[in-house]
Amino acid sequence: MAAPFSVSIPVRFADCDPAGIVFYPRYFEMFNALVEDWCAQGLGMPFREMHVTQRIGLPTVRLETDFVAPSELGETLRAELAVRRIGGASLQVALRLLGADGGERVRAKVVLVAMDLDARCAVPLPRALRERAAAYVVDDAADAADAAGDAARTD
Repeated sequence: MAAPFSVSIPVRFADCDPAGIVFYPRYFEMFNALVEDWCAQGLGMPFREMHVTQRIGLPTVRLETDFVAPSELGETLRAELAVRRIGGASLQVALRLLGADGGERVRAKVVLVAMDLDARCAVPLPRALRERAAAYVVDDAADAADAAGDAARTD
């Protein structure tokens, strides 16, 4: 199975509510930073190159999130991204934020779509992006484990 892309994300004062835990909308900013880091570091396609030079965006068009446990000020989270499916114009990715103990804090299923920034419409994924993203595709066993986890959460 391919390893997920991973980076560290510090929990800063600006991320937290008065109780000292991450205010949930900040997780979405962390997810976006993870995707941006993956494009730059994992795929070799920085957002500046994609957005400014190629005029291709990769916006989120679907987002399903589970908030598992709180994160606190001063922690460093491990952010992981794994590709679940590569479509014609889209990528389905699984994102997770984990604490230092390895415990899951937040997980999300996200659909990203390649978009022509000038025409404001979906376009086929650029060949280089598609080929490089393939290195982060998880196998069927991970899909089965994910489905089992989904079933357990709905019981």
